[in-house]
Amino acid sequence: MPIEAQEIETLIRAAFPDAKVTITDLAGDGNHYAAEVIDESFRGKNRVQQQRAVYAALKEKMAGSQGDLHALALTTKAPE
Repeated sequence: MPIEAQEIETLIRAAFPDAKVTITDLAGDGNHYAAEVIDESFRGKNRVQQQRAVYAALKEKMAGSQGDLHALALTTKAPE
């Protein structure tokens, strides 16, 4: 079942309310997205730690073959 970009953004914003979040539907199918998340809480954390925090916010939406979101190209960083 496809997921809407707004739902992805809402889940990320619940964990990172002050983040700058950009969601792009890569294939137009509601299953393959790119997300850029820029948040102060990422400062001092490595890329793996940053991305794990975002994936945790997406919870069951990325639960393997049963999840609504099948692919997410993720870019994370602290603000410059």
